[in-house]
Amino acid sequence: MHIFPARRTSLLCVATALLSSCLFAQTPVPPTPVIGSSNPVTAEPPVKRPSTTPCTVSLLTNQQFTDFSSKPYSYTPPANCKGPWSKVVFSADFNVSAGRQYDRTAEFFLGGANIYFGTTAEPRTALSPSWHVERDVTNLSALLTSTQTGQANLFNFVGTSGGVDYTGIITGTAVLQFYPAGPNDPAPAEPDSVLPLSSTNASTSLNTTADRLTGTFPTLPKNVEGAYLELISQSQSGDEFWYTCSPSSVATQLENCGNTGFRETEVYVDGQPAGIAPVYPWIYTGGIDPSLWEPITGVQTLNFKPYLVDLTPFAGLLSNGQQHTVAIGVFNADSYFDVTGTLLLYLDHGGAQVTGAVTTNTLDAAPTPGVQADAPVDASGTTHATTLVSSVRNFQLGGYLNTSHGLVKTTINEQVHFGNYQQITFNNLVYTQNIAQVSTAYAVTDTVSGGVTAEKQQTSVYPFTFNYNSYENADGSGGLYVYAYQQDFEYLQQLLNGVPVLSSGSQEVVGSTDQYTLNPAGALVTRSINSNASYQSTDTLGHCYSRTLAATNLALTSFVDGASCGGTNKQ
Repeated sequence: MHIFPARRTSLLCVATALLSSCLFAQTPVPPTPVIGSSNPVTAEPPVKRPSTTPCTVSLLTNQQFTDFSSKPYSYTPPANCKGPWSKVVFSADFNVSAGRQYDRTAEFFLGGANIYFGTTAEPRTALSPSWHVERDVTNLSALLTSTQTGQANLFNFVGTSGGVDYTGIITGTAVLQFYPAGPNDPAPAEPDSVLPLSSTNASTSLNTTADRLTGTFPTLPKNVEGAYLELISQSQSGDEFWYTCSPSSVATQLENCGNTGFRETEVYVDGQPAGIAPVYPWIYTGGIDPSLWEPITGVQTLNFKPYLVDLTPFAGLLSNGQQHTVAIGVFNADSYFDVTGTLLLYLDHGGAQVTGAVTTNTLDAAPTPGVQADAPVDASGTTHATTLVSSVRNFQLGGYLNTSHGLVKTTINEQVHFGNYQQITFNNLVYTQNIAQVSTAYAVTDTVSGGVTAEKQQTSVYPFTFNYNSYENADGSGGLYVYAYQQDFEYLQQLLNGVPVLSSGSQEVVGSTDQYTLNPAGALVTRSINSNASYQSTDTLGHCYSRTLAATNLALTSFVDGASCGGTNKQ
């Protein structure tokens, strides 16, 4: 009786040197929400732009996606903006023609590194949705200083399959915008080396816990002072609704997916555990109930946010001149997850060689989640199932470096907790599934150098609630109630010798409800679809952004910007 569709298809003018230096190439811009519109809309903020004039490099212009082929492009650094850059932004506009089409995965790669990852909106007979996405890719600047090849992977099907016509044609335009550094917009300290784990310009599918995306690096710089892995793990196919899955011991009885409702991304350096990334419970625009996501989409649905894993305790090891591997796996993957990762290295500019070692690593090779499952059947033949899966990971990673500016010690103390509680009731007339889930990652990173301790406290919390109740009465009438709630909470605080110097936080919330009743003939009697979204971010430098959205019956009814920022957004 598991009612979620288990399907996910693995998923925009080639730039010349002339186009690369042109300041007036077609540049996508964020649209303003329109009251009464059914176009996709999100509360997420645009990338904050510097005051300098950008150079624009076209990747693809009005590219149609109608088949399962990748769309290649070439890239040449902009001649008029050679750097250093204050910011580099990937910016794109998409459209799907009216008709029938699934949501699709969209990936953009350059030189093997991912520059955008998200999904598309679903159309209707009378709706051709258009939307805008953008991502700050300044941290990939070292890669962007040289000519590269790339491709867009947005696999779409237009035609007839299984007697059903799929007519939605997806069209996209994508550019990179380069903002030169200026007096008021200095170039930030970005990674000196950008090394994708894969050179294929595509994500890698992981079907089981044992599968890995592995980057092998025969030689690395010998003066690595900081190391990070930027990654995305996207649930696909049977794993698309992983958070609804049951323990394997009762999955068949519940007609549900297995391996529990717990997934976790694992990071390895030379085969040893090196970090953890929680998996965000994204819901795509065709997921569970498409009416929930029109016009307000779920959290990050159209534009996934990469997760950054700090590998600095391993910097001494990576600098030893030997071959090294960095790998990604997904615990409990059950066909399948698409993953991508890029290694970001900061170098010691004052020396050609650093030495050091990993001093502490208490991270277990794999989690050992607690699992409870009970699925009794009463005298009426109704199944009443209760399941719980929980994971607690507390660990420490530490390392030291002998650098050109002295001894540097890095220690990471991290807690990664997860819980998924479900109640499922069903018989031949009723199906109810209620889920309460939360992922929490809290890390304290201490860097000691020259008698100064720099501390960074980072918190990520992903609450998720889902209620589904479909029923049919003896006379053939029935109804449906669906509620989904997603939240993304992020907080960062930085201290020097115990004194706070900077803090920032953001919170995004999306809640959607669809409720309807049917008469005995199966005709709609009543229906109410409501959704709300909000985003707020602040920091101690005075930056503030907020937006709230509301929609009823597939149309935007209100949007308010800056209400939580004294009436004006100050990015």
